[in-house]
Amino acid sequence: MTLKNKTILITAAGQGIGAASARACAQAGATVIATDVNGDLLAKLSGVHGVETRLLDVTDAVAITALAAELPDLDGLFNCAGVVHHGSILELDDAAWEFSVNLNVTSMVRMCRAFVPGLLRRANSAGSASILNMSSMASSEKGFINRTAYGATKAAVIGLTKAIAADFVAQNLRCNALCPGTVDTPALRGRIASAPDPVQAEKDFIARQPMGRLATVDDMTPTIVHLLSDGSRFMTGQAVLVDGGCTI
Repeated sequence: MTLKNKTILITAAGQGIGAASARACAQAGATVIATDVNGDLLAKLSGVHGVETRLLDVTDAVAITALAAELPDLDGLFNCAGVVHHGSILELDDAAWEFSVNLNVTSMVRMCRAFVPGLLRRANSAGSASILNMSSMASSEKGFINRTAYGATKAAVIGLTKAIAADFVAQNLRCNALCPGTVDTPALRGRIASAPDPVQAEKDFIARQPMGRLATVDDMTPTIVHLLSDGSRFMTGQAVLVDGGCTI
């Protein structure tokens, strides 16, 4: 798979899946624009060949519009930013719900609205362009305990993805969603560390994966590169599960 001569923008690229994706896309030949709200995290990518960094708060509509005006037209957009709220609907107050919707769904709406015109221009000239939205196996694919806000918003991402795919399928702009299983990232490690019993919490996360281990970010990146590349040019509107068999 190659991303040669493609420009790919990735949100939440400072760590975890976003950072691994930035490195993998650059290695596949892309010019990567890695964005994150945290400049210290982005600094770790500053020396990676093929990666440019930009500060971006994806909850800031003005900042998104300004960045879209500054950058060249994109060949690919990976909306990776998101948040996991822990709790049932009884622990879900309005503030947590609104923040989950804003970061997990509204930010993607704004990013797509800002960058789709350029993506369409590239799709017209290059024959293909691609949007990849981060969803989850915890979505319309499967329900999980204490994931009310997360599951609802990640299901919305799948609906958003299919709608965008349907609108632009005839114009060579594809849109798919990635639905990972439980991935060993700094965010997951933070949730484990904050649990009343971190050792048991880690065991519980592993136990729900039929393969008997957590996914690594490197388990995700081949699919991410594929979905952003012309190798997936006949795929659109799909929720692609990379979950180690959890939804079998």
